[in-house]
Amino acid sequence: QAQLVESGGGLVQAGGSLRLSCATSGSTFSLESVGWYRQAPGKERELVASLPGGGRTNYADFVKGRFTISRDSAKNTVYLQMNSLEPEDTAVYYCRDFTKNYWGQGTQVTVSS
Repeated sequence: QAQLVESGGGLVQAGGSLRLSCATSGSTFSLESVGWYRQAPGKERELVASLPGGGRTNYADFVKGRFTISRDSAKNTVYLQMNSLEPEDTAVYYCRDFTKNYWGQGTQVTVSS
């Protein structure tokens, strides 16, 4: 039973933008401390951005200045705004709740050159 559900992935040309969303599913809990990860084919899963509860946002160097993580507490949804996308950003993107260690099923992002 999925606890987190991602959406918003798709195919976009290089230089384009996408916004990913992450919401709870099947149970209700507050998304307080969350992160976005990605996994490209043949590579390990890596942290992209995190939003600790009450803490500062953190970004991997390879997305700084291009991606923004945010939370809408009223909607209990976390977002990842991705701008200036590059083919190297192609991967399955996952959200994770750090407190409960829940993961979503992932959403595919494909950036064409």
